[in-house]
Amino acid sequence: MTPVETLSSSAAPRIAREHPVPRPGLLLPALSLCQRELVRFVRQRNRIIGALATPIVFWLLIGGGMGRSFQSAGVPGGGNYLQYFFPGTVLMILLFTAIFSTISIIEDRREGFLQSVLVAPVSRMAIVLGKVLGGTILAFGQGLIFLLLAPLIGLRMSLSGFVAASLMMFIIAFALTGLGFVIAWRMSSTQGFHAIMNLFLMPLWFLSGALFPPQNAWGGLRWLMRINPLSYGLAGLWRAIYWDDPGKVTVLPGWSLILAVSVGFAAIMFLLATKIAGGRVAADWQ
Repeated sequence: MTPVETLSSSAAPRIAREHPVPRPGLLLPALSLCQRELVRFVRQRNRIIGALATPIVFWLLIGGGMGRSFQSAGVPGGGNYLQYFFPGTVLMILLFTAIFSTISIIEDRREGFLQSVLVAPVSRMAIVLGKVLGGTILAFGQGLIFLLLAPLIGLRMSLSGFVAASLMMFIIAFALTGLGFVIAWRMSSTQGFHAIMNLFLMPLWFLSGALFPPQNAWGGLRWLMRINPLSYGLAGLWRAIYWDDPGKVTVLPGWSLILAVSVGFAAIMFLLATKIAGGRVAADWQ
């Protein structure tokens, strides 16, 4: 080893201590990762069509098929089944878009991009916030587009109701994206992610009251629907739609309980995602 190499190797730790690499903070890396998610989504037009068209087809087919056998007495709104299924379809759009946006975590790990981000001088919370915020914006934007179709089926919202519905959609999308992050971070294959999606996430949507009202369900299912956080998100959408006519949604929980459960669910998912991202998982070694 030459004297120059010896000097360099001995001085490197001291220089690193005296001149540490500045950390970019929380917002800048988070917004950068968020922007990357949005750009990737815009460039993949098939994702836009699939995420928005699939729930609309479900809404029309299920709404048209079950409309005649639907009993509107005692359910939120008291309208036809297309109207009843409308908030559930909004919830489906948020679920599909938010959850599937986190598949990019598996793809980024496979391509090596995620490893590069993990060794960068940024906090794990910034990484989680960027990924979750990107998926939240994507889900919120598509849900908002579908929400604008409400007047076509007779659901006319006031400006206050529209703002309340938008707020609920953002909270739900943030919570669901955080849940998707928790699931995707531990996985190394998209096939496994889809299996978990079908086994766990779809029943979570079914038991939210999107397809049938809780009061008409079997007793055991009613209890599952009561502890399902998505049930309260759906109730928030209903109350926002009938903001000026709360008498039609008296069977639903009040705003205080809805917001407490929904915001709590979102906060727990974000903190859990941050904790999981701070440790090693089996997928890191594959």
